[in-house]
Amino acid sequence: MDITDIFKIPLFRNFTQKMQEDFLENLEYTIENHSKGKTIIHQGSPCQAIHVLLEGKLNVDVVDVSGVEVRVEVIQAPRTFATPHVFSEKNLFPATFSVEEDVVLMKIAKESFFKMMHSMPLLLHNFLCVSTSCNKCTMTRLRVLSFRGIRSRYIYYLLDHLKEGQDTVDMEHNQVQLAEYFGVTRPALSKEIGKLVDSGFISISRGKVKILNKQALISLL
Repeated sequence: MDITDIFKIPLFRNFTQKMQEDFLENLEYTIENHSKGKTIIHQGSPCQAIHVLLEGKLNVDVVDVSGVEVRVEVIQAPRTFATPHVFSEKNLFPATFSVEEDVVLMKIAKESFFKMMHSMPLLLHNFLCVSTSCNKCTMTRLRVLSFRGIRSRYIYYLLDHLKEGQDTVDMEHNQVQLAEYFGVTRPALSKEIGKLVDSGFISISRGKVKILNKQALISLL
């Protein structure tokens, strides 16, 4: 583990060498190791630190209003998570985080981080940018659910996850997880995906979806 990997993360990006040295020297933090299968954070528990995933992967699950647990995403190191919630009014974790692959977790004391933001305008700027990005993720799911049809939800999901200049989406969810994410049954989702494949709009191979006719997909929304 190389702790300087944190400077690859948007929250700590664009620090000069001197800023990196000062930051690590003055920061109060702890390092934790967690094994695969362990739940390290429960939805609704207090968020009292900045959490940085230095190594490994975490599953992120949310229990919705109907009591169903939905896989929102899988996050991979290096990355921060739940960052805005440490300074929110209720400061509670919005999801449950469990270990998909053994992780090394850095926890930065809330008070220490707050103090550093006062002395480092760039850190404050990065924090605001990250918070905005997190809100965008929330809005993405709301937009997905705003579409009434299963096909429309799936198409919007693909287009939203399609990177500029590419025609293939690396799927974060399998079909079971995606059905939960959309709030539909897996057979119903599978049927709609099959129709898109049969019609020549997309092709699927090893967890990747290739978009064969983007404009046609857009017209179906």
